[in-house]
Amino acid sequence: MYLTRMRLNTARRGAGKLLGSPQAMHAAVLHGFPSEAAASPEGGRTLWRLDFESRHDALLYVLSAEEPDLTHLVEQAGWPTRSGGWESRRYDTLLKRLGAGQRWAFRLTANPTRSGRNHKKEGSPTQHFGHVTAGQQVDWLLHRAERFGFTVPTGSSGEPNLALRRREQRRFHRSGSPKPVTLQFATYEGVLEVEDPESLRGALVSGIGRAKAYGCGLMTLAPAG
Repeated sequence: MYLTRMRLNTARRGAGKLLGSPQAMHAAVLHGFPSEAAASPEGGRTLWRLDFESRHDALLYVLSAEEPDLTHLVEQAGWPTRSGGWESRRYDTLLKRLGAGQRWAFRLTANPTRSGRNHKKEGSPTQHFGHVTAGQQVDWLLHRAERFGFTVPTGSSGEPNLALRRREQRRFHRSGSPKPVTLQFATYEGVLEVEDPESLRGALVSGIGRAKAYGCGLMTLAPAG
């Protein structure tokens, strides 16, 4: 597997279009692969995430089974005259290194949701509703951490070593549908401790939560400082 990073030129019109539409970005990411190469042999899928380091600095991360060719993205939303428009590294090495008891710094953009029914409509089917408060969004991840093979240890304050770095609601149109899609996005940063390496590998490869096609679910790890 490969983890790819590309810096976007937010001053370009093409970048603005992609940043404004998760649907358009999803399509652009998948165009970096032959159709048969978009899925992971481990049962996952191509995942992507946008990190906003500042208002004018956006990084695109892509996790994929094969190394992508992002030439089209560089031409549309990067710096075409510069060499090295993106960087891809093998991800398998990190996956194999995971062991119980290790601590890693992590970042995750997710779509925290709950299941329920619309009580205003009798007999309505079960639906997924986005968590909208910061407390709900933090609890969503903490309550699911164990099933994904990790825990979030407490920091010096006695609280979980976890912070919400970015929260937003996005509305956009899906191709062929007149009804807009509304999603809650939450970007988490913190420290995790590995409990079950195999479950964590599965979460990293397959993604966490819903709305994976729209830039959610990709968790990245770095050595905990």
